[in-house]
Amino acid sequence: MAEFVSAMDEENLERVRQLIIDLEIACPVSGSRNWTEVRQFNLMFDTKLGSLSEGANTIYLRPETAQGIFVNYLNVQKTSRKQLPFGIAQIGKAFRNEIVARQFIFRMREFEQMEMQYFVKPGQEIKWFEIWKERRMKWHLAMGIDSQKYRWHEHDKLAHYANAAYDIEFDFPFGFKELEGVHSRTNFDLSQHEEFSGKKLRYFDNELNESFVPYVVETSIGLDRTFLSVLSACYNEEKVGNETRIVLNLPAPLAPVKVAVLPLVKKDGLPELAREILDELKFDMNCQYEEKDSIGKRYRRQDAIGTPFCITVDHQTIEDKTVTLRHRDTMEQERVAMRDIAQIVREKVDMKNLLMKLI
Repeated sequence: MAEFVSAMDEENLERVRQLIIDLEIACPVSGSRNWTEVRQFNLMFDTKLGSLSEGANTIYLRPETAQGIFVNYLNVQKTSRKQLPFGIAQIGKAFRNEIVARQFIFRMREFEQMEMQYFVKPGQEIKWFEIWKERRMKWHLAMGIDSQKYRWHEHDKLAHYANAAYDIEFDFPFGFKELEGVHSRTNFDLSQHEEFSGKKLRYFDNELNESFVPYVVETSIGLDRTFLSVLSACYNEEKVGNETRIVLNLPAPLAPVKVAVLPLVKKDGLPELAREILDELKFDMNCQYEEKDSIGKRYRRQDAIGTPFCITVDHQTIEDKTVTLRHRDTMEQERVAMRDIAQIVREKVDMKNLLMKLI
């Protein structure tokens, strides 16, 4: 082991290969000992910073968003006067050069990452690790997707900086794969930044009257993978009589279009009444207005894009100021008063209702 470490420190790849041959290391799958030359992989994308090629500096695109949080954690803590525990969350682009892009948007070299670093006192990291495990799974289940689509996977081998690590796996069309990671990273990142930058990144605890490097619990999830998980779970094809109905059963708070307003026909004053309803709703939510084709075809188009509710304005609306409210998932229809439409729909599609489930 010492000889291997020495060879790696010296970046002597020929010596590493000779060690593999001397120790008769075989592939655990095939049993083959026919190894290629040992090569150094480029794990990060590099580019040049500078308007001129001469003297331009080599820089690297970040492979994760977390390090920016660690560098700025003390600025955030002092300017916002935060006391432990507290978290910093951000979303941004990350880049991985070693990735083999495949499985649609599940695995890409450039992807959108959402991460939170939660800073805690040393010795309390496992307690908060368990708390955040529960909270993150609660968030996924709050969306209303089948709980059987999710499962926990404990890491068999921990990264050198971690003392606990679990993944939330989702049942994608190609099987259970990682969706989100929850990790206890100890104080490794802050300690490393402190050591190599020469800048103190310590938190001063007034109660204990001492300073220390906080420990960190991380939650990390890919936005692209989240989109794929929701899309794959919500896409359905259903038999309705002799037809196949394509429906996107998106959770109402996540649906891009919340409601469609549909006059039954393009005459008799129905479009004008429909526009009145649209004008009342459009400032609170994303709406669509459609008057082309039969009402059945319009319903099907809205089902396919995941619109939770359709409001149909018909001739009865002129008489008693009521409309038909159609529910996407059940296809049930009910008569409701025009004056109540905004409140009924808002209660169903408001993101606040989803977040309230986490309390």
